[in-house]
Amino acid sequence: MTIRFFLAFAVGAGVCLLLCPSWVQAQVASKPPEAVAGIPVNYNEELVGTYPLPDPLLANGKTITDAATWNKQRRPEIRNWFEQNVYGRAPERPRKLRFEVFDKGTSAFNGKATRKQVTVYFSERNDGPKMDLLVYLPAGAAKPVPLVLNINFLANSSLVDDPGVRPGQVWNKDKQRVPAPGYNPNGPMKLTIEPFLTQGIGVATVYYGDIEPDFDGGIKHGVRSLYLKAGQDKVAPDEWGAIGAWSWGLSRALDYFEQDKAVDAKRVALLGASRLGKTVLWAGANDPRFAMVIASVSGEGGAAISRRNYGETIAHLVAPTRYAYQFCQNYQQLANRTDAPMDSHMLVALLAPRPLLLQTGSTDYWSDPKGEFLAAVAATPVYRLFGKQGVETSVMPAASQKTGQTLSYYMHEGGHGIIASDYEVFAEFIRVHLL
Repeated sequence: MTIRFFLAFAVGAGVCLLLCPSWVQAQVASKPPEAVAGIPVNYNEELVGTYPLPDPLLANGKTITDAATWNKQRRPEIRNWFEQNVYGRAPERPRKLRFEVFDKGTSAFNGKATRKQVTVYFSERNDGPKMDLLVYLPAGAAKPVPLVLNINFLANSSLVDDPGVRPGQVWNKDKQRVPAPGYNPNGPMKLTIEPFLTQGIGVATVYYGDIEPDFDGGIKHGVRSLYLKAGQDKVAPDEWGAIGAWSWGLSRALDYFEQDKAVDAKRVALLGASRLGKTVLWAGANDPRFAMVIASVSGEGGAAISRRNYGETIAHLVAPTRYAYQFCQNYQQLANRTDAPMDSHMLVALLAPRPLLLQTGSTDYWSDPKGEFLAAVAATPVYRLFGKQGVETSVMPAASQKTGQTLSYYMHEGGHGIIASDYEVFAEFIRVHLL
């Protein structure tokens, strides 16, 4: 897989200008913006200030010292807080969920892979919200294989040089569904599956806009619309935003994999970048069936410490002209607060003891790569409860030097997004922990 600065592709193709808000200036401009949505932006470590981080292992004045107590007491408390205050409550698996395997297994990539395509219907309605899963499995696999599930900014048909993939649709800048652009071999975003296939790992991908559109007011077009009552056009303050919807959709993909005998559903890894990095973090934290998470440049609202006044802040995220719709309404109450009872290192800790890789970029100042590193350090004591190693150093590594074990941190040289060399790190992480 190669995703080189996905926002540049979105602009060039003209298919999703809504993915290019003001924060993109921090990635492409020669000088980082001094303010976003009228809110000042700090990039000076000396102005970050000091702040106490809440202890993820401290509950009711007592320190948790064993994994059983963590799982029974502290973990549910932390998960519920993030559900109620950040991402919002989502419904259970729908009773009418159904799968249409319209491509049951076709040879692809010169016989190296078997391609499957599945439509996941979220209700009994054929004309209601649904998503297409594109799946490639190693050809000739003798037993169920592990798989990496990628949630992407483009339709499946735009990502691979495979004419057998069903043409998709995307949301354009006018908030309309239009035919997706064709595969572009010179484009910055494409799905390269061979490195995973050679290691016996399957690859699946889904377009996030199939689940829920990425714009304010998109609720009436996505899965959340299925749960609105007549005349209702918004959800309760503690109910799911768009990130919660995308995460919920990933769990529905896993529902399919659990009944596909060619896939080892107990070894499914999640992968997503930027707002989709936030998405896979919450999906993994909320659904323990996922075996691994690789969260790329998830930043504020993801793995970066919110108490740090550096780069994007919660206030920037929930500003009226930006991304309040991606979170539950209660999240707006956390803007400019430094005394919240929890922070992102506790979201990271919810993944324990499962493997988690946080990938960032050395010049992605807007997303605060140091803030993500500090979250990994602060979550490591929870991994130790399970006899796992995390990031066992307080010294931030240089670019291109991965640190940690079951919980790891890696920073490429460069900015926001995923570059080709990152996938070598991803594939190795999967090989070590899932094979």
